Amino acid sequence: MATVKSDPLFELIKSLTKSEKRHFRLFVNRTGNTEDLKFIKLFDAMDSMKKYDDVTILKKVQSIKKAQFSNQKANLYKHILASLRQYHAGQNLDMQLRENLDYAKVLYNKGFYKQALKILERSKAVAKGNRYYTLRLEILEFEKLIESQYITRSIETRAEELTKEIDETGQVIASAHQLSNLALKLYGLYLKKGYVRNKDDFDKVKAYFEERLPKVDFDKLSFYERLYYHQTYVWYNYIIQDFPNCYRHAKYWCDLFRKDAVMRNKHPEQYIKGLHNCLSALFHLQHYSKFCLVLEEVENLSRNKTLISDLNTEVLVFKFLYTAKINKLFMEGRFDLGVELVPELLEKLEQYKGKIDPERVLMFYYKIASLYFGNGNYRKAIYFLNQIVYFKDVTLREDIHCFARILNLIAHYEDGQDDQLEYQIKSTYHFLGRMNDQQGVQKEIFKFIREVDRMTPDSVKDEFKALHERLTVLRLDIYEKRPFLYLDILTWLESKFENKTTLEIGQEKFLSLK
Repeated sequence: MATVKSDPLFELIKSLTKSEKRHFRLFVNRTGNTEDLKFIKLFDAMDSMKKYDDVTILKKVQSIKKAQFSNQKANLYKHILASLRQYHAGQNLDMQLRENLDYAKVLYNKGFYKQALKILERSKAVAKGNRYYTLRLEILEFEKLIESQYITRSIETRAEELTKEIDETGQVIASAHQLSNLALKLYGLYLKKGYVRNKDDFDKVKAYFEERLPKVDFDKLSFYERLYYHQTYVWYNYIIQDFPNCYRHAKYWCDLFRKDAVMRNKHPEQYIKGLHNCLSALFHLQHYSKFCLVLEEVENLSRNKTLISDLNTEVLVFKFLYTAKINKLFMEGRFDLGVELVPELLEKLEQYKGKIDPERVLMFYYKIASLYFGNGNYRKAIYFLNQIVYFKDVTLREDIHCFARILNLIAHYEDGQDDQLEYQIKSTYHFLGRMNDQQGVQKEIFKFIREVDRMTPDSVKDEFKALHERLTVLRLDIYEKRPFLYLDILTWLESKFENKTTLEIGQEKFLSLK
């Protein structure tokens, strides 16, 4: 039986639009003789299939022997990429600049030094105007090579100018790299550990940040330096749970793009990420009115075909838009409307399968589970929580794994699965013990659920109320706030001693804040 599996070439072919496929055929037909091009037959065979199956492909293209199959696939892959490069070159200025560099190199190799310099001079001006600093430095280095080896009659005036331009460009690149590297490292730290858990965590993150943050004169920073500067502060403040400052720097990040249409069109993905971080900070601050304004901006952006022009930006805006839609419903306490959104969300996740990072998928599963929990469908909540609990890499977003298990524990209790409850308690306790992640909130929940069977019917309501009071006190501790960012345990407890549903309590809270 043929093995059904994934294949990079097959996935690339299936991602092509009709116009890209048409361009590919024109691209390979440019020589006028395609009879002996086996990879075209391979392309047609794979394009006609719904699932990858190498046995079926070899039957369809009998001119390709099994021993040739790997080489023909590599050849086809190379030609598709070459075709796509040519097709999209007109829409990507950096690709055009690199093409000009190639032309200059050809002219240089043939001894046409002045012609090569003329192309480089034009390209350098375009690169500078559009802030392609790395490409500009590459062009300058090529200019320096020509000027230093050949007499072009411009060396007397150009030597000092070139040196100055190279130094200035190099300094901008070095500073931007230093800041972007720090932003990336902080983001990686957040993905692994989440928020700081205690004073020791805070001190380590603060020391790490301050040791690596370069001293800068902000007024003299380039666009990219300012962008990465704000990104470092966004991630730092996010990790230490300083959400007002997180929002402030995320807003500055977005304002850079709001004021600069050229950079907005050049880097829409960075603009989208900035808006997402604004929304995340506002959600944690529960600032509903500002949240809605930024969400509206993202929704409008998602319909902008100029900015959302490829699959990368399409997937990016989907992830952040649906995260924000769910968070808005959390703020409103409308778990019922959130559940209605789930089928559409799952369909999108399937559509973009393989294009969305595992961390984001885990987060969506947790939010879906929380919606079902808030709406009283504990079986569905357990199902989606199990997608996290049984995910093989527990080092990815340890915080999500921890709170998924806590919510899973409560969901089993609510669903009346007493036969599973003791196992869930032990399993969760051991997991968090290995993670060294037991905080006051978690300990209180464990203690309560372990003792709930021994409570009398008359005392249960008072016990729920007492737990609510203890957790309310813990919430005032900055290092105990973390569990409440993931788990609205207080609303659930209120529903127990006020004899109302979590849905009703959530909506009442929202209305009282308006």
